[in-house]
Amino acid sequence: MSFGGPQWPQEPQQQGQQGQSGYGYPPQQGQQGQQGYGYPPQQGPHGQQQQGPYGQQQPAYEQQQWQQRPDPFAGGQGSRAGDGTPDWGALADASAAGGRRKRRLLVAGGIVATIAVGAVVATAVVATNKKNDEAKNGGPTPTGSVTATASPTPAPTFSSVAPPPPPDPKDYITDPKKDKAPLTAEGLFPGRKLTMFGRPYQKGATSATTKCASVTTGGLGSVLQKNGCERVLRATYVKDGVAITVGVAVFPSEKAALAAKKQATGGIAPLAGKGVGTFCHATVCLRRSNSVGRYAYFTQAGFADGTKVTTKDKPVFQASDDLGTFVFNQIYARGRSQAKAAAAASAPPQ
Repeated sequence: MSFGGPQWPQEPQQQGQQGQSGYGYPPQQGQQGQQGYGYPPQQGPHGQQQQGPYGQQQPAYEQQQWQQRPDPFAGGQGSRAGDGTPDWGALADASAAGGRRKRRLLVAGGIVATIAVGAVVATAVVATNKKNDEAKNGGPTPTGSVTATASPTPAPTFSSVAPPPPPDPKDYITDPKKDKAPLTAEGLFPGRKLTMFGRPYQKGATSATTKCASVTTGGLGSVLQKNGCERVLRATYVKDGVAITVGVAVFPSEKAALAAKKQATGGIAPLAGKGVGTFCHATVCLRRSNSVGRYAYFTQAGFADGTKVTTKDKPVFQASDDLGTFVFNQIYARGRSQAKAAAAASAPPQ
């Protein structure tokens, strides 16, 4: 048996600039002694120098970065008839040009700012109007404003108290204070037949009594009484002319049941009835005893026709083994069911 993710447009600067004042234009590199801020020299299509607006030779420019205007306050160029009187028209033009330039910068800046704000708004719209994939997967649904950071997921915590070990089924078939489930012959030997390892056995009669000695033969009765037997439950099975009676005796402790097994003499009385005649009377039969927990069990097997059993009669030995294994399994199942019920009762509510 086996029990187991713009920069603001910067005005381009010319090399050698030393600052700006009023509405004039920056001095050009290499101009020395020139009064005011004259026009920048013009350059022909092939790089030759051209005359300035007043006949002066000016250095050539490769490109103009912006439209140049005469300085209305200059003493020669840009004054009216060279008398030093400011050219108010030119001054107005320069002022208007500066205003336009500022407006262009403001407009460009506004566009960039609008683009940046629009990008933030678009991001928020996308974040708050996307399908609720997180909620579908068990995550939080966003309900407030969009933030740049997210709270970290808290680490799981575990109790430092170890759970109690599961109950041992043997405790419930050893201790009478725990072994409280109903015990009857029909409960211990259910159904009309049993099958062990593919071998079917028909069930005959069953019985239960508290007078343990009355269902024994030989000296077994006194052994049961001496060790405090509380009751005996019996059942008979037959197969192919072999009859077996199995008796289960209940004791107040495991120690008592073990003592009864060791001291056993005689045997359990054969139980006839329900199609099974008398057997194992005035002949040789196979007697065996064993125990588990506070239960001791005994078998008596022989031929239904009274034939003497010998060591060569394998069917008798096999029937005795099958019934002994069946009873052991039934008693252990009793302990297992009670242990499972106790574990369920002590489990915390879900």
